[in-house]
Parts: sequence; structure tokens; C-alpha cells
Amino acid sequence: MESFTLPLLGGLLIGLTTAAYLLLTGKVVGISGILAQALFSKDRLLPFLFIIGLILGGSAYGIFVEPSQPFPEMRSPILLIISGLLVGYGTRLGSGCTSGHGVCGISRLSPRSMIATAIFMTTAIITVLLTK
Repeated sequence: MESFTLPLLGGLLIGLTTAAYLLLTGKVVGISGILAQALFSKDRLLPFLFIIGLILGGSAYGIFVEPSQPFPEMRSPILLIISGLLVGYGTRLGSGCTSGHGVCGISRLSPRSMIATAIFMTTAIITVLLTK
């Protein structure tokens, strides 16, 4: 039952959070956009709090709910930096990230977001198949 309940609870929390953010700001949730707002906008408080909530929420889950999960294998710091820069460039090029297109765009039935999410997922699958 736990294998069904936790993902369901996570999905509900994501839905509630995205709906609350839309109601409070009038903007859809997209992590790359929220990060840009937190860094470059005059109204930085809510995006900054959202990012802090992501960090604290993920950390709390890792500490309290899933402490038995093994730590993933270490990767090269240079590879991680290059990967992060490529992801950042891709989100700007694609006018959004997986959370913006995948969670908010698909829920609004945006054809652009459906295509973008399909491309994200296909690229991720191919990358994993080539690197593992």
C-alpha cells in the first residue's frame, strides 16, 4: 500500500503547490523560470521561498521517509557542471523546463508543452541507454 500512497501524496502536493503558485502569482510553475525570478526579478521573495521549500522538502523526504535508499554512485564534478550548464541552456532554448512543460503545460493541454515533454523524455531515455 505504501508504494501507492507515497506517489499519490506526492502528486497531490505537486498539484496543490502549482495551483497555489498560479493563484498567488498568476504564473505557472517552472523551476527554471522561478530560479530566474529569484535571481533577477524585483519580486524575489515568493520565488526564493519556493526554491527553499523545494530544497527543504526534498531533504526532509530523504531524511525521514526514505533513509534506506542507497546513495547514488558518485559522478565526476566536471561532468555534473557541464550537464547542469547544458540543462540550463536547454531550458532557455526550449522556453521552459520539464516541470513547467510537463506539470503545468500538459495539465493545460498545451500542444507545445506536450511536444516539449515528449522530446525531454525521449532525450532522457536515449541518454540513459547510451551512458549505462
